[in-house]
Amino acid sequence: MKPGARLQLKLGQKLKLAPQLRQAIALLQLNRVELKDHINELLETNPLLEREDEGFDEPVDESGREDDQFDEDWGMDDLPEGYSVAREAPRYDEFISDRADESLQQHLLWQANLAGFSPTDEAIARAIIYALDEDGYLQDDLDTLRASMAPEHLVSREEVRAVLERVQHFEPVGVACRDLQECLLVQLQARSASTPGLGLARYIVEHHMDSLARQDLRLLARTSGFNVEDVQTAVNLIRSLNPHPCSRFGSDDENYVVPDVYVHPRGDRWRVSLNPDSDPGLRLNQTYADLLRKSRGEDKKYLRDRLQEARWLISGLEMRNQTLLAVTEAIVDRQNEFFTHGEVAMRPLLQREVAEAVGVHESTVSRATTQKYAHTPRGTFELKHFFSVGVSGQDGNEVAATAVRAHLRRMIDEEPSGKPLSDQALVDALAVRGIRLARRTVAKYREQLGIPGSAQRRRAQRMWT
Repeated sequence: MKPGARLQLKLGQKLKLAPQLRQAIALLQLNRVELKDHINELLETNPLLEREDEGFDEPVDESGREDDQFDEDWGMDDLPEGYSVAREAPRYDEFISDRADESLQQHLLWQANLAGFSPTDEAIARAIIYALDEDGYLQDDLDTLRASMAPEHLVSREEVRAVLERVQHFEPVGVACRDLQECLLVQLQARSASTPGLGLARYIVEHHMDSLARQDLRLLARTSGFNVEDVQTAVNLIRSLNPHPCSRFGSDDENYVVPDVYVHPRGDRWRVSLNPDSDPGLRLNQTYADLLRKSRGEDKKYLRDRLQEARWLISGLEMRNQTLLAVTEAIVDRQNEFFTHGEVAMRPLLQREVAEAVGVHESTVSRATTQKYAHTPRGTFELKHFFSVGVSGQDGNEVAATAVRAHLRRMIDEEPSGKPLSDQALVDALAVRGIRLARRTVAKYREQLGIPGSAQRRRAQRMWT
C-alpha cells in the first residue's frame, strides 16, 4: 500500500432502473410518429417479432420451454398497482371507421357526430359543413345558413354563431372561417397560452392586417405600442400558421396531427378512448420461437436476446397505452367543465395532482402528456394544454391562469368601440364573474396576452377607424 493511502468504507444508495423499465419509459416519451418508426425498425431487425396479421395464427407454445431459455416473464408484474392489461386492441365506438381516404366533409361530419351536439345544433353543424367551399372556407353568411335550415329548424343567428365557433375548432383548426383574418385568429386561439408572442400576434391580426401584409415591422411597432423585437416574435408566430388548413386533404401531408386519445360525451359524463391504432398488434414469431429450443451456442444466445427484446417491447407498449389512458382520464375528470364551457371554465391543475391520482411519478405524467394529443368536441389539443397554474383571488379561492386569460380576452374582444376597458374596469368585470383579483394581477395577464393598455388601444382604434 502506498504511503498515505488508506482503506475507506462508504455506504450509499444508488437508484438503478431495470432495462425493461428503462424501455417502458422511453416508449412513453415517444410521440406517434417516433413510436411507429421505432416499431418498424424492430420488426425489421428482430426475427422473433411480427404483426398479428402475419404468419400463422397459432399462439406461441411455451409449455415445453427450458428453464434457461424462457425464464423471463412478460413484465406484467412491473405495471402500477391496479392496472389491468387488455389483451385485445382497444376499440372505439360506432363512429370510428377507416378514414384514410375520406373527404373534408366526411372528416368534419365524423367529428360532429362526436361533439355531443343537441339535435338542432347538429343540424346547424351539418348545414355549415355542407356550405364549405373546396378550400374549407365558409362563403355563406349566418342568415343564409338560417334560411337553408327552415322550416325544419328555426334557429337564431346566435345559435348558428355558437355552433360555427365550435366547428372552427374541429380538426383541422381554422376550417369554416369566413376570411383569412378569422382563420388566423382561430388558429392562434388554439395555441397554448404560454406561446411566446401569442397575445400580440392576435392583436396584430385583429387590427393591423394591412401593415402585416406590407411586413412593415416598425409601423406595426408604432401602432401597437410594442418594441420591434416583440413584434418580430409575434410576426414569426403568425407566419407559422396555415392560411389553407384544409389543403392537406387529398395530399400526403405527414404533419397531420393524429390524436392519441378521443374524448367524447357518453350520457352525462365524458368518455376517454385510445386511438385504435395505438395497438400495433405485435406477437412472437412461432417459427423462430421453436428454433430457439433447438439452437446452441451463439445462435441460441442471439435468439434468446431477441426474444427478451420482443417481450419487453410488447409489454412496454401495453404499459404505455395503460398509462396514457389513465393519465388522460384523470385530466378529463378534473377539467370536466372545460369540455362543456371552454377555457373560461378551466380549473387549476398541476402535473403533481394527476400523478398522485394515477399513482405514478410526476415525470411519468410529463412524458405521457408531451406531444400526445386528445381530440375533443372543442378541438384537438396537446394534453399539456389542460394544465394550468392557479391564481390566488382576493377571496382566497384559486382560479386557473388559463381561465383568467380567457375571460380577459373575451371581455376585451367585446368592449365597446372607442371605449376600451381600463385595468380597474376589467377587475370589476371579473369580480362580477366571481373572480376577485388585484389590479396588478389583471395587468400582468393582460400583458401576457400581448394586449396594450386602454390608452394605447383607444389610440389604435382611432387610427384604424
